[in-house]
Amino acid sequence: MLWVCVFLPSLPLEVFARAHSPADAVKPFAVTSGGRTPRIVDANAVARDAGIHSGQLVSASLALAPDLVLRERDPAAEASALEAVASWATQFTPTVAVAAPDAVLVEIGASLRLFGGLSRLKAKLARGVHDLGYAAQWAFAATSAAALLFAKSRGRDEFSPNNLEASDPVLDALPLCLAEADPDVIATLAAAGITTFGAAFALPRAALARRVGTDFVGLLDRIRGLAPEVRPLFVPPPRYTGKLDLPAPVGNAEALAFAVNRLVFEMAGWLTGRRLGVTAMSLTLAHERYIGVATGVRATHVRFSLAAPAREPAHLLSVLRERLTRVVLPAPVERVTLASEAIAPLSSHNLGLLPGDNDRPTVPLLDRLRARLGEHAVTLVAPHAEHRPERASREVNVETQDAASHGQRHRMQKRRPTGKTHSPEAAAFFARRPIWLLAVAEPLVDFVGHRLEAQPWVLRDGPERIESGWWDGTDVRRDYFIAESPRGEIAWIYRDHRYGIDDGEWFLHGLFA
Repeated sequence: MLWVCVFLPSLPLEVFARAHSPADAVKPFAVTSGGRTPRIVDANAVARDAGIHSGQLVSASLALAPDLVLRERDPAAEASALEAVASWATQFTPTVAVAAPDAVLVEIGASLRLFGGLSRLKAKLARGVHDLGYAAQWAFAATSAAALLFAKSRGRDEFSPNNLEASDPVLDALPLCLAEADPDVIATLAAAGITTFGAAFALPRAALARRVGTDFVGLLDRIRGLAPEVRPLFVPPPRYTGKLDLPAPVGNAEALAFAVNRLVFEMAGWLTGRRLGVTAMSLTLAHERYIGVATGVRATHVRFSLAAPAREPAHLLSVLRERLTRVVLPAPVERVTLASEAIAPLSSHNLGLLPGDNDRPTVPLLDRLRARLGEHAVTLVAPHAEHRPERASREVNVETQDAASHGQRHRMQKRRPTGKTHSPEAAAFFARRPIWLLAVAEPLVDFVGHRLEAQPWVLRDGPERIESGWWDGTDVRRDYFIAESPRGEIAWIYRDHRYGIDDGEWFLHGLFA
């Protein structure tokens, strides 16, 4: 087995700071511990350049940087962020574990061949974690416990067979304080001069178990691979909900695009790991609490759907950016929440033959139009069971049509194929109908500017009798023909026989391409 540990040493800071691009991080920002005497937990580069460091009193920090932006540490947000990283990592392997409070463990030994080897997989992991907005320390080992120790010490990007042996000199030199063990046990061993893992490995197992207990001995065995892993595997949630707190309130909807990018990459990884695509998403913008309480401003909730299931980040980002341009914020935003409202199975697409074919994800025009113009501004024309041509179609909402098509595909999958196809007669029948119908049938004499007898049309096919609608008062009785006009146009015309056979008028109803 080969485990990789993604250690996030600045997680308390990055749950806030990753919402802003590095170019926007021009103000000093820090996370505090809270309480009566709050201290600095972590600070960004601008604040560190001003002399602010971890453990410093907030009062002293404000004296160094009066414009310092402070946020109190949010353990719940850190736990959610860690689970989001674990969900994102399931696209590479189902064997993922969370090592609270600041690490994710991923077993990649079985995925190396699928992703083209260790170097390529490591590059994908590193690029993905960077796109999520985290600065990680990496380490590889044969066990998850050893990988966690290496990552916490100083990171270990290199990989060689020697790094996976139980008698690793680098592992032996690591301090025991890095272990996930009872602090009292570490203090007891330190009092006896045992401060490194190498010294602990050299102690007799039975005597060590009597002194500090079997739990610590079991931890040493799991680090060296002598005992099975006991860490529970992570199970992705059935629905994606990503929240991102902003370091400072943002009053421009377009400025939220960078924060939305982070959440989209999270959701894309979650979808890929579950082999799903999203068909409907929602974006909730929580406004500044002080302004919201005073003015009664509620959170801005935007819901929109896609024409087909999708999970490519470029596709989702394009739709979200278009939608954000139409959002009018009633107050500054301090939290962004992205949620998957509806999902559907989505298999991986076939790879292209030409270079670059797989690097250009296409965004359907329908999704762009709906994001830019509005959910109900774009409709689809769907067939309707009606003999009268002008009533044989309906404008339907895209979401309604998507739900119907998904249900139809699901029923078709359950139905056994019969191997039958349309007969040549049926295919010829559908081919005789024009794509373009006039909104209102026009009298043929008015369309050509003179009477039909002056320059007669050539009837190519017909007649086709359509007689229907007697039950609703708009009955029709027509004989349809495919005809060629004197100018060579192929059209669909009919003769109206509602008032008799011999005196029926001719009408133009459609044109063939």
